[in-house]
Formats: sequence, structure tokens, C-alpha cells
Amino acid sequence: MSTRLKPKLLSVMKTYTKEQFVKDAIAGVIVAVIALPLSIALAISSGVSPEQGLYTAIIAGFFISLLGGSRVQIGGPSATFMVVVYGVVASHGVEGLLLTTILAGIILILFGLLRLGSMIKYIPYPITVGFTSGIALTIFSSQIKDFFGMTLENVPTGFIDKWKLYFSSANQIHWMPFIIGLIALIILMIWPRINKKIPASLVSIVVTTVLVALLNLDVPTIGTQYTHLSSTFPRPSFPEVTWNKIEMLISPAFTIAFLCSLESLLSAVVSDGMIGSKHRSNMELVAEGVANIASGVFGGMPATGAIARTVANIKNGGRTPIAGVVHAVTLLFILLFLMPLVKMIPLATLAAVLIMVSYNMSEWRMFKRLLSAPKSDVSVLLVTFFLTVLFDLTLAISVGMVLTSFLFMKRMTDVTNVQGFELHDEEEEGQLLDEELKEVLSDEILIYEVNGPFFFGAADKFLDSIQSLQGPSKVLIIRLRNVPVIDATAVHALELLQDTCRRSNTTLILSEINDKPYQVVKRVGLVREIGREQVCRYFDQAVERAKQLVCR
Repeated sequence: MSTRLKPKLLSVMKTYTKEQFVKDAIAGVIVAVIALPLSIALAISSGVSPEQGLYTAIIAGFFISLLGGSRVQIGGPSATFMVVVYGVVASHGVEGLLLTTILAGIILILFGLLRLGSMIKYIPYPITVGFTSGIALTIFSSQIKDFFGMTLENVPTGFIDKWKLYFSSANQIHWMPFIIGLIALIILMIWPRINKKIPASLVSIVVTTVLVALLNLDVPTIGTQYTHLSSTFPRPSFPEVTWNKIEMLISPAFTIAFLCSLESLLSAVVSDGMIGSKHRSNMELVAEGVANIASGVFGGMPATGAIARTVANIKNGGRTPIAGVVHAVTLLFILLFLMPLVKMIPLATLAAVLIMVSYNMSEWRMFKRLLSAPKSDVSVLLVTFFLTVLFDLTLAISVGMVLTSFLFMKRMTDVTNVQGFELHDEEEEGQLLDEELKEVLSDEILIYEVNGPFFFGAADKFLDSIQSLQGPSKVLIIRLRNVPVIDATAVHALELLQDTCRRSNTTLILSEINDKPYQVVKRVGLVREIGREQVCRYFDQAVERAKQLVCR
């Protein structure tokens, strides 16, 4: 994973050939056909007009390929954002969504400039699976209305309230849209086993659209719901920006930026493994940021590198960013010249497409496998999943990360231990000390050893262990040879110990402290407070110093 801020396109064009252009062009057209129904379906389900989904795929897809750090990444709207986008549109309107998208783009650029691309590896897997599965269930729930042809107004955003409405409105199910949706869903499931070259989503749309048109079926379509679809390319316009709006929208913007970083970099890692390449993670984040800003300026939605479309690009021969550019140009052609045909697509078919998307992104097999993981991981998984479904994605990720951090600190605290060596404990002493060391120890010299990271989680354990000693001593040696890191709380614990030792006329000696911890205690002045001669690099030096102090 490279951190260079150089678009991949500039590198691959040095050895570009006509043969590869043909492969890229074919892959780009195929991916555009796959992206078309997804972009429209995601836009409708997010509460905006269908053409906004196309704007996003065209504009963001173009910039992600033009400036991105991956050879094969395909960008566009993603199901991952749907819940957040719908909430923003419901609360702040389309204008609020545009500003949120631009803010998310700015945050992504900052992520890239601050070299945060490698931070993706610090997101625990149970959190990723938890919120992805939660989003999948939420997407599935949002498609029930159109899949069953229910004529419902003002469907609640809450998961439980939504399903209450569905069950109470079962008498509003219209069977013809349901049958069309069912046919589309069956095609989506079966067609990949028949032919993997032609996208199943395209086949399902063509078949059901032709059925509805030829038989003149009473089925809601994009055109019946959106009578004023635009087939023109939008002009750039900036949403009104106020500090009050920024305060309200910065939270969903951060959520979108986080999700965009996660999905795009995961997609880049997957594609690296498929083509034997290495992406530039920070350049990819900068490109995602520029793409989202451009999408917001041109009236689009949030966008990211999408795993499904990227994999489709690779399988159809795409190997350079040119394929992504062709994908964007193809969608632009569809927007300008084929929108009358797009209006004929049944809403039930789009619902079926998103139901299949939700199934594919649910990761239910991995979810089931993680239920057999350690209890701490299971708790993170379930908390993230249920908070995503029942409350809010931002809350789910925040709580999941905080819970994971506490559990990590608990594990590290359990790993860190403090051992004391005392002459009176013959059995333990025989296991831990050699004969020479036994001669050194006496009632006037105590030795303690800290093993593991010495941080705030272990500081209390350290002080409790020291305070449990009985009897006076002239010298207390603290061995730190197995301490790789030390933080401010641990240093404070050593300072408290130094104060206690001073009051009881005991000399504190630090032994075998490693370079990094030594630099920390030196910077805060603890070395000067204890005395440079009381900080020994080797244990035998600490023992000799202790003997000198005892024999005074």
C-alpha cells in the first residue's frame, strides 16, 4: 500500500497500448450497464430523483478514475451511504445533502493529505461486519414498499415503526408489481448461473420493462413517480453555506467520509489481490474527496469506490483508470439520449435489484461465523449491528469503536503484570531467581518487574502491587526490561511511587528501561527527579547500586 500522492493514471499511461484501450473500453461499457440500475435505485431509495444517481456515477466516477490511486477502481453511489443520505434528505432536504456531500469531500481530502490511508487496518472486523450487515437489513426493509407495490405515504425512517406500518398495511399489497418484482428477483438469482458475461441486473430490467410495456400492466415505473426527469447535464451550483448548517451536517459528513474511506480502500485492497498491483491509499482518499465535492457541486450524492463494480471491471478486462473514464462517459450518453427508456423501468424491479444488493452485502455467513468468536468480539458485533438497525449509523460506529477500545485496554491490562521478588517466598523465588540474585535480596532490598505495555490501564495494577508489600526497605528496584511502551499515566504512577519512597526514606531504582520509555521519562523530568545514578541500563548495575545504598 503506497502513500504517494500521485494519480495512478499518470503511471500506467507510460506503457499504455491500443490493445489495452480496447479491453478498457469494453469493460467500461459493461460496468456502466451494471451501474445504471444501481445508481437509479440507490437515488430513489435515498429520497432523491433518479437522475441524481446518474449525476453521481458520471461525475464522481470520472474523478475517482482520473485522480485515484488504484488502477481499476470504479466509483459511484453506494448502498453503504443510503441510510445516512436518506436521513439527511428527510431532515435537511436535497440542499442539505449537497452541502453534506461537499463537506464529506473536504474531510476525505484532509484524510489523504494527513496520510491517514493506512489507518483502515485499525478498524476492527466485527465493527465492519456489524454495520455492513445492519445497513443491508435496513436497505432490505426500505424496499418492501416498492417490491409489493404498496401505496404508502410518509413511510417512517425508524426500523420498528417501518415494519409496524408494513404489517398494518398488508391489505394495500398490489399483486402485479409484486409479481414483476418477483420475476426480476428470480432472474437476478438464476441468470449468473446461465451467463456471467451479461449482467443479471440488465437482463432483469429488460425482461420486466418489456413485460410491463407490451402487456400494458398497471405497475408503477420511474416515469409515473418522477414525471419531470431531466435528460440534460446539470450546471454547477453551490449550496448556501452557513455556520449553523455546517454544525448540523458535520456529523453525517464525517460518517460519509469514514464509510467512503472504508469501502474505497477495502475495494482497492481486493482489486490489488486480483490484478497483482499496489494502490496508493492516500491518493485514493484525495481523489474520493475531489469526486464528492464535484458531485455535490453538480447536484449529485456521496460516492465511493464500489467493490462490486470494481470486480466487474477487472473480470471484463479493465486494467487501467481509462475503463472508469469510459464507464462515466457511457453513463453520460445514457443520461443525454436514453432517459425516455429509463422512465419505463418498473420500481418493483429496482427494489428487487436492491434486495439482491442487500443480500450480497449482508455477509450473513461471516456474521454467523463471528458469533463463535470470543465474547468481547461478539458483543462488539451485536452492539454495532443493532445500533445500526435500530438507531443511527454514526452512533453505531462511535459506540462500536469506543467499546472495542475499552475491550482492547482490558486485554492489554490483563497481559501486563507486575511481579515482586521476595526472599520469604521460597517456592516462587526458586522459579524466578538464580542463586546469585538470592544473595542480593534481603529485607532491605525489594525488586519488582513490570511485564507488558505500561499504560493507564496497568498503572493502578502496578501501584496496588507495590502497596501490597509488607515491611520497610531501603531500596526498591523496578525492572522495566519487558516494557515496550509507557504513557503519561504510567509515568505519573512512577512519580507517585517516587513520592512514597521519599517519604519512607526508600531509594527508587529503575532498571533496564528501553530506549522509547526512557525518552518519555526523561522528557517529563522523572530521570532528574529520581537521580541519573538511580536509572540503570543493566540489572547488575542496579544491584551494585542497591548494595552501595544498603551498606552506607
